[in-house]
Amino acid sequence: MAVSVDKLLKTFIKIRTKRSELSAEFKEADEKLSRQQDKLKTAMLDYCKDQGVDSVKTTSGMFYRTVKQRVWTNDWESMFEFVKKHNVLEFFEKRLNQTNVKQFLEENPDLQPLGLNVDSEYVVSVRKNK
Repeated sequence: MAVSVDKLLKTFIKIRTKRSELSAEFKEADEKLSRQQDKLKTAMLDYCKDQGVDSVKTTSGMFYRTVKQRVWTNDWESMFEFVKKHNVLEFFEKRLNQTNVKQFLEENPDLQPLGLNVDSEYVVSVRKNK
């Protein structure tokens, strides 16, 4: 027996709505727990600083502090020139900007870089009537 298209769509929207509700509930509870953990991490970092230690072992386990370093640039033009000058291409990650490559291919249908793979597939998008 064939299921009506309207019933497929109605069921899809009902499931999507329920998933959104569950996701919002989870995110709210998870954020609360994450804030509690952040307070505990701060207390542990303070303990390490006050005691002049990098690690602490207890009967429950251990914790230790390390230095986390982030790097970024606010001057991409200068950074790019530096990378070219010193031949340090490893400063960049190996990934393509999806939007820019798609736009380039649309504007230049006769050009396709060697080694570029393009995968296309149909997907279904659903909108609920208001």
